[in-house]
Parts: sequence; C-alpha cells; structure tokens
Amino acid sequence: MSREVRVRFAPSPTGPLHIGGVRTALYNYLFAKKNKGHFILRIEDTDQNRYVKGAEEYIREALHWAGIHPDEGPDASGPFGPYRQSERKEHYEEYAERMIAEGTAYYAFDTPEDLEEMRDRMSKAGVPNPKYDHVSREYMKNSLTLPADEVKARLSNNDPYVIRIKVPRKEEVRLKDMIRGWVVVQSGQLDDKVLFKSDGMPTYHLANIVDDHLMKITHVIRGEEWLPSAPLHVLLYRYLGWEETMPEFAHLPLILKPDGKGKLSKRDGAKGGYPVFPLNWKDPESGETFTGYRESGYFPEAMVNILAMLGWNPGDNREVFSIDELIDTFSIEKVSKSGAKFDPEKARWYNQQHLRHKDDMELAHSFRPILREQGVDPEMEYIAAACALIKEKASFINEFWEMGSFFFKAPEEYDQKVIEKKWNAEALKFFVRLKENLYNLSHFTAEDIENTYKSTADNMGVKGGQYMQLFRVLVSGLSYGPAIFEMISLLGQKEIVQRLDAAIEQLQ
Repeated sequence: MSREVRVRFAPSPTGPLHIGGVRTALYNYLFAKKNKGHFILRIEDTDQNRYVKGAEEYIREALHWAGIHPDEGPDASGPFGPYRQSERKEHYEEYAERMIAEGTAYYAFDTPEDLEEMRDRMSKAGVPNPKYDHVSREYMKNSLTLPADEVKARLSNNDPYVIRIKVPRKEEVRLKDMIRGWVVVQSGQLDDKVLFKSDGMPTYHLANIVDDHLMKITHVIRGEEWLPSAPLHVLLYRYLGWEETMPEFAHLPLILKPDGKGKLSKRDGAKGGYPVFPLNWKDPESGETFTGYRESGYFPEAMVNILAMLGWNPGDNREVFSIDELIDTFSIEKVSKSGAKFDPEKARWYNQQHLRHKDDMELAHSFRPILREQGVDPEMEYIAAACALIKEKASFINEFWEMGSFFFKAPEEYDQKVIEKKWNAEALKFFVRLKENLYNLSHFTAEDIENTYKSTADNMGVKGGQYMQLFRVLVSGLSYGPAIFEMISLLGQKEIVQRLDAAIEQLQ
C-alpha cells in the first residue's frame, strides 16, 4: 500500500447504531490500525427529514464505549474538517455544477406529479422497475429536453429543481471488490440518481464521493447494502476526474437472524430477548426502549470480540481475542462473502470467556455496588476472592449476587428437591460428625476440608459422593456453585460450623 491508509465510518444520525453498524466501524478501525493508518468518523446528516435528535450523540458514545476511538471526527481534531456533512454544504454544489458544465449531469425540473405519472406510464407499458434513466429522461422536464432559454428562465425564477447524474446508455461499469472480486454492471441497469436536491443539500451519493476524495480516503469498507450503489460511485469518480485516487472497496456481508432467514433487526432482538444495539435506545416516536449490550451486562471487549467473528475468521481455531490481538490478526481478505448468523448463546459465551480472564479485583470493584444495594459491604480482598470462584460459572457480573449471595449472607432457605431426596436420619448423623471434625481442624484449607470430608465418610461407611451435594446445600442453600471445598475454605471455619449448626437445627 503506497498511500497512507485512511478509512472512514460514515453513519447517518437517523436512529440508534445497530450492531451491523458497529461491526462496520470495527472492521474499519482494525484495518486502519493494522496498516498504521487513520480511522475517521464522519456524520452524514444531509437527509434532514430523517434526522433523529440524540442519534449522533448515541453513535459517538457507543463507539467510545466499544473502545473504537476515531483519529479524526466531530469530537477530534483533524486536517479535513468539519466532519459533519451539514457543515460542508459549500463543498458540494460546485462539483455538481462542474458535472453539468461537462455534460455528465443535468438539471431536472420534474414535479412529484410528473414523476408519478412517468412511473405509471412505464408500469402500464410493462416495464418491471420504472425509473428515471437514459430512456425515460428523454420524456421528462430537464435541461436535456427543454430549450436552453427555458432552462435559464427556470433557474432565474428559482423554480424547484434537482441535479441528476447522466448515466451512459450502454457501458460496462467494473469494480474490483476486496472481498467479492470483480463486480460488473451494465450502465443501462442504473438510474439517473439525484446528486443535489432543491433544498440546497447533496444526496448521499455526491456528498459521499466528494468527502471521500477531499478527506483522502484510501479504502471504503461498508455493508453490502451499498453494493448496488457502487457502480454509480465508480461513474462519479470517473466524471469528476478522480479515478486515479479512487479508494478500494470492500462490501461486508449481512448479519443474519439466528435462524439465518433475513437480516437481523431490532424487532428480532426485542422478540428474542437479546440486544442488537450497543447501548439502550428509546425510540423518540414510539417511546419503546430497546436494551443495549452495555445495559445487559456485556463487557465492551466481549461485544467487540462477538462482532469481529461475525463474518471474519482468523484462519485458525482461536475465538477469544483482545482488541490488540484483533488488530494484529485482522485481514480484510478473510472476511466472508456470505452472511453470518447471530447466535445469542454464543454471544453469552464470549462474555463468559472475557469475564473469566478479568482480574479478580477489577471484578470486585464492579460487583461492590451490587453488594451495597443488598446491604452488605465486606473488605475488597474478600469480594475479590469470592469473584474468583463465582466467575467460573457466571456469564455476567449481574449474575454474581444470584449465584454467590451465600458468600455474604447465610442461607435462610435450602434447595427443597435436594433436601427431600437426600436428608434423612443417616444424613443427620453424618453432618453432626462432620461439623465436629471441621470444628477441630487446625488448618482450614480446601485440601484439609476435603480430606476431613473423605475421612469422615470412610469412618462412617459412607460413599464419598453420597452427601456432597447435600453438603453444598447446607452451606449455601443452592445445589450448584463454585468448587465446593474452595468455597467452604473462603467462608471460614467459624462461619461453616455456624451454618451447619443452623441447617441441622432447622431441618431436624
């Protein structure tokens, strides 16, 4: 790569950032960092009719939470600002006018009624997809069909108009995609897209190309929904004389529903009970709230790991990556052409893996506010030791209290299924003896506790595993949990003897 790599993530502030958008941002970021380049955030807010208040702030906060930090953007300095298209109006009209002067674009004065009539006429003639193209433009009100003096008069009178690209009638448009290889389209299949609107704002197509050129973007990595627009963009680069500096393109596969049938949507997440947005989002129109990864208890690095693997493969068996490992390993050539199914259970698994790798004291600081809400506040060292045991079974920190409250409060109830199945007169005798033996231990390590349990069982003619689950229930109230002897050692000798006393008294 001879040019310095410059990529951009260019969302529209028309709503929350879906995880498909976060993945696009992530792949751009990884590609830039892998190639010692720059990652730019550009807000494409030219469509003011679809602008949603708060959406831009949501986008920036979501990227920040995910650890995807732009080198340039609305909140970062950069030599090619401003980075909101609404603040760059003066950059676009001159290029549209240049194309008109060179015969590659034209003014169109058609009213909405004219356009509707054209579509009806073409539909009745049997045209399957009516559009404003090299055929229909010959019958419309534009600067290609109207006399020059009438065009001049309409412009002088400030008649509403748009500027459309003049797509050639019969030409092969070729594009080499970094993921999909050569894409070839006949220009006759394209329509004369609007480049500049009557409200003085460019459409996505013109603004996108102009900004990518002015910001020296070298690679455009975006979703496959933009693939049909790519031939039009190639034509724009050609017409503006920028073919030599045209960026390379890569169109990413869709993220599919868990069943693989169609694109993953916010409704799928709402129905399935899993997040498809990085952060909580309240729809300003419906008032409906959609839960985000952050609020569901996911770590940002786990979400990044999940998204990286949706459509990309490192080429080996590794699945768990830090952001630095992703940067080292990422390659756009290893991105799949086909869509990737989103698996909610696999997402939980990724969070579990990252949780297990967390430092115990870091987890303790995250868990402590939950403990305080429950009215307990032990020493941090004890919380960290408890976290070390709980995390082996948990997927989220917000599960820690449910799974490990017994580390901080003695149980008041016991798993009834286990009690009904296991508790009897023989069990009572065993635990009375075990309690006495544990009370007399001089060292209360996990190894000493295990040896004491086994020797008590041997001396009483009991199989080693017969009362193991019941032992756990009497101590914790639960039939499941972390390694039992390590758990009991952490609770401490005095606490364990008291709990066995209380359990024996209650169950007797």
